[in-house]
Amino acid sequence: MKDILQEIDDLNQEIKSHRPLNSHLLKLIKEYYKIGLTYSSNALEGNSLTESETKIVLEEGITIGGKSLKDHFEAVGHAEAYNFLLTLTKNKSISENDILHLHQLLYFRIDEQNAGVYRNNKAIITGSKYSLPNPEKLSSLMKNFILKINNIRKEKHPVEVAAVAHKEFVFIHPFIDGNGRVARLLMNLILLQEEYNIAIIPLVTRREYIECLEKAHEDDSDFLYFISQRVRETQKDYLRLFLK
Repeated sequence: MKDILQEIDDLNQEIKSHRPLNSHLLKLIKEYYKIGLTYSSNALEGNSLTESETKIVLEEGITIGGKSLKDHFEAVGHAEAYNFLLTLTKNKSISENDILHLHQLLYFRIDEQNAGVYRNNKAIITGSKYSLPNPEKLSSLMKNFILKINNIRKEKHPVEVAAVAHKEFVFIHPFIDGNGRVARLLMNLILLQEEYNIAIIPLVTRREYIECLEKAHEDDSDFLYFISQRVRETQKDYLRLFLK
């Protein structure tokens, strides 16, 4: 783990050496990652829009024939949550209200009543042998989650903090739906706040991703390494696409 974190830090320094970027390139980068992250995060949850279709929906407002309204709503909602995330990048902490608003933006077109509020029903994760907390525990668990993440930021590498935030949030599973997407948004918010690139998790890695996350209930080393790999690969893509 130490080696890959050092490689990430070296790549991060190389990226920083090219700053400041001109406003046109900054805009291109933000739009590129808005589309890429929206597509990949939704695809991991079964959304059928391709990356090209996601781009058309977000940039042109055109619906794609044969695709459900829910798929379109998920794309638009995720993009709006991403835009809100960018407004939080100058902070060095996350708040419960930030998380609730991210979910509200992500989900209100699909289920307005449950958008931005914690679930009030028992939930399960299909394929997991681990149970999820009962609804009455969610408020205190989320407050403890916020405290834990903001505290470990003082002790751990930012990539480790981002990965821990992701897995701890998923294990709480506070919302009726959209927990994986919010977890990935939180992970990337922490990375951006600490001046690292976001991490995109491609659909092709879905099986490894889920297996590492399941194992993380007992031992999170594989999951931390998996997220570190995704950060490193996104950094390399960033350098290749924009800076070389």
